[in-house]
Formats: sequence, structure tokens, C-alpha cells
Amino acid sequence: MKLDNAKKLHQKKYREQFGHYLVEGEHLILELDKAALAQPYLKNTILYVTDEYQAWAQQLNHSYTIIEINKKQMAGLSDTKTPQGIIACVPLPAQTEKAPLQDGERCIYLHEVQDPGNLGTILRSLAWFGHFRLLLSNNSVDPYNPKVVRSSMGAIFHLPIEQGVELTELNQRFKRFAYLDMQGDKVNTPQFSDYECYLFGNEARGVPKQALADCNAQPFTIAGSGKIDSLNLASAVNICAYQLSI
Repeated sequence: MKLDNAKKLHQKKYREQFGHYLVEGEHLILELDKAALAQPYLKNTILYVTDEYQAWAQQLNHSYTIIEINKKQMAGLSDTKTPQGIIACVPLPAQTEKAPLQDGERCIYLHEVQDPGNLGTILRSLAWFGHFRLLLSNNSVDPYNPKVVRSSMGAIFHLPIEQGVELTELNQRFKRFAYLDMQGDKVNTPQFSDYECYLFGNEARGVPKQALADCNAQPFTIAGSGKIDSLNLASAVNICAYQLSI
């Protein structure tokens, strides 16, 4: 890929057009290199490096295409104030098929989540606990947005993600749904782990009530002190993921 085209990958329309996204920094590229052992398509990554990272990049597990650029070019490619000197141009994964859940796998559905930091944190937690699949509705932040990728700390390579999943599709795929509500049973009850799909809504609006009724979704709550009226979305998903993993 030409450097001028790689620079455009900060915008979603060009990520979709060129089928690649950007990953920056040592930690994320080490995570990518680890993931490439099980996901061969990642070996088609292109590494843009400054001179001081040339030898470092050549010692990775896989033989990526390595293109050396100068510091001025690296600054133009990076979206951080102080670029580390290594950026990967990574192929987008093929869209995850809407296959039946594997044994022990559960789906977390996010409806119109908007905050890149929230989504990155959720990716990181779901990958940590394992046995989760993430479903994203239309009008959600792009999981391959550089801010999401960065805050995922490499989880983006280890978690199956389906995009463009509408609420109206869910009844055709799953039989049992749960969601969070102040009036529900506590998430630490055994019944909470009985569901195939867990619904979480937009940071401000939640999941549309009619959709919850159509899915016959069951409410659960994360018990708190009552001093404040809500949890951050990422915190709520993280607590639920933990509860489902114990």
C-alpha cells in the first residue's frame, strides 16, 4: 500500500475502501505478531518503521513487509503527538459469519455505542475473560478506529466481532436475552448465566424499550450503594463479563 493511501486509513470510509487499518506502537504490534500464529491473514501486515525500528521489526515471529520511512513521514502517518516509530497497516478480518455459538460462548450486543474509549475497554475485558463474541449495531463507533484499537491494548486481534447487527435480527438467532435495569434481579444470581445474548445500549439512551419487549429480554441489575444512578457502560459490561466467567 502506498504511504499516501495508508495516511487515509484514519477515516472509516478509506479503511473500508482499502480493507486495512492502522496499529501503532510496540505493544500492539507484539500482540498482532502473537495473534498471527493462529490467524494467518495477519501475516499480510505491512510495517512502516523509522530507522531505529528496522532491526526490531525484523526480529518478529513473522516476515512482514517492512517499509522504512523518515521521522517526518512517520509523524504524518501517526495520530499521536509523539510517534514511537513503528506503525502497522493491518488487513481487516473477514466479517465473522453468523454461526451458531460454540460451547460456552456468549454474545455481548452493543446498540449504538459511541465512545471509542468505552468500546476499546470492553474489547479488552471480553478478550481477557474469553468465550465471548461481540455484536455491534449500525451507528456504533468503528472498532477499527485508531482510538478504539489503541485502548483495546491488542484485544482487537483476539475477539470475534460482528458489525452491522440490527436488533431486529436477534430474535432469529437467539432464544434468550438479558439486559440491565435497576428493577431486575441481581447479576450474581445463578439465573444470570442462563442467557445466550446480553443487550447493552447507547451510553445515553440505553436499548430501545420496544426492542426489549420484542426480544422478551429479562432484566438484571448490578447492585450498588444507591448514591448514584448509573454506571459507565464499559464498567457495566466488564462486571457482567466477570460474573459470567466465574
